[in-house]
Amino acid sequence: MTSRPRVQKRWSAQQIAEDLRRKIEKGVFNESGQLPPTRELVEEYNTSGETLRQAVLKLKSWGLVTSQQGKGVFLRAIDPIEWHVHDFERGERRDDPSRGVDDWKASIEELGRVPSQDTPKVTVEEAPEEIAEWLELEPGSFAVARRRLRRVDGVPFQLADSWFPMEVAMNSPLMEPRDVTMAGGILANIGHPQVRRRHILRSWLATEEETNRLDLDPDATNPVTRHVIVGYGADGKPVRCMVTIAPGDRNVLIYDFKE
Repeated sequence: MTSRPRVQKRWSAQQIAEDLRRKIEKGVFNESGQLPPTRELVEEYNTSGETLRQAVLKLKSWGLVTSQQGKGVFLRAIDPIEWHVHDFERGERRDDPSRGVDDWKASIEELGRVPSQDTPKVTVEEAPEEIAEWLELEPGSFAVARRRLRRVDGVPFQLADSWFPMEVAMNSPLMEPRDVTMAGGILANIGHPQVRRRHILRSWLATEEETNRLDLDPDATNPVTRHVIVGYGADGKPVRCMVTIAPGDRNVLIYDFKE
């Protein structure tokens, strides 16, 4: 009796991606820091180049790998920060004039990391609908925006856009495209101290603009958290709305509360 030749299993993109994920988690590729060449993987999984490409896209969407044209597929090495939101812009760091650094930079330095921020882009523009709502402005009102990109160890980690009512920001250092860090906070120094803050959190997939600004992989699924702080003055009116966009793989948001 003649035996039939054994047919080699043909893997689907999902099966390949899951198998490669298991190998990544076991550290199989740690020494090289990248996946084997395409031709080797096509042969190993008895598949086509297109199916392998779909598998790699799944790995990208899971945040496990990134690719470089003509160089290969590399393991992602992201070391996230712990962002203690309950302490943000509060306490001794903010009020110490000797530090000469804003609260976010100080908190990153305390983690043993290197913080930096791009020069703020300052504009006067019609407030988007949600911003107008948070600042309690009439629809179509103008506001002052200060947009910044925050980096940790040279890598983009957060977008930090602050919005101010015109009457708060005009004719103040907030209109200047530079670091306006001041002991006690810029708003207190220009006569609009924040006496209460409201935090609003929401998660979604990064928009095209957010993907570009944060230098995220355009082929990957990039979940981000939007953290909004609305600051109120002594009269109960909003004086600032700060919108931070934090990629999920780079930021761990922590809240500690005392009993």
